[in-house]
Amino acid sequence: LIYFCKTFSFVLFIVYALAGTEPSAIQQESGLMSANVGDTMVLQCLYKGDMAMHFSWYKQPFREKPHLISTIYKYDKYATFYHEFKDNPRFSVQSSNGVNHLSISDIKGSDSATYYCGSAHSNVVEFGKGTILNVKGSESNSMSVLQHPVSESVQPGYSVTLNCTIHTETCAGGHSVYWFRHGSGESRPGIIYTHGDRSDQCEKSSEAGSHTQRCVYNLPKRNLSLSDDGTYYCAVASCGEILFGDGTKLDIHDGDIQVATEVDMRILVLLSIIRTGVLLCCLTIIFLIYLIRK
Repeated sequence: LIYFCKTFSFVLFIVYALAGTEPSAIQQESGLMSANVGDTMVLQCLYKGDMAMHFSWYKQPFREKPHLISTIYKYDKYATFYHEFKDNPRFSVQSSNGVNHLSISDIKGSDSATYYCGSAHSNVVEFGKGTILNVKGSESNSMSVLQHPVSESVQPGYSVTLNCTIHTETCAGGHSVYWFRHGSGESRPGIIYTHGDRSDQCEKSSEAGSHTQRCVYNLPKRNLSLSDDGTYYCAVASCGEILFGDGTKLDIHDGDIQVATEVDMRILVLLSIIRTGVLLCCLTIIFLIYLIRK
């Protein structure tokens, strides 16, 4: 009987292991974060696991390669900084058991970038999803980026058009528009499309003496698949500043997968109930045998 209980419990354990997925050990606050010049921001990064021994931070400016900011050994108290971050009091790392936060004080416009938290053990390196930091300067009041939500539910095979309306000053250097996508799961935010300077898509303000213009940009997405799911950010670079919109979330639902997920959840709940019942029966029988022998 005891052998049967152990065998049954082991089989259920295997079922649970096959049904579930192992989550990433790094949990980084992902998406878009906005800050004003002079603010202090803390980019959070948590690590759940015992394998990693070294932790790091990387900064990736737009359209550039990642730059190493810092590294820290698991049992060290202070992080080591590199390159332009060395001896820079604006950057510091808050490190403790399972915590590797990056603090940036007196934020400047040049801090706008995507920041990645990383961990390493043996020959395995793992990165977080990335956090986009958008720094707004004093010129932000003269610019605005408006993104419209997708009104209807979207299924694979459908087509949608993402809209971005920009109000900006007319600068000598013009402006460029970028589309970023931050997908779910392990995908990381990155540039997916660049408009460049298209004056034919802009209308200058009719007010006398005004230097502002209204520009409309569209990003068509055709024959959508589940891999297109995520949040799409429109960003404009103008007058020496980059400004992001609030993002348009594109939820792509597959009815068959949703039904299958619900069925899987019901099976797991049923297995959990059966497992609990069998364990209780085993414990009761063992207790009764103990009493009889006593």
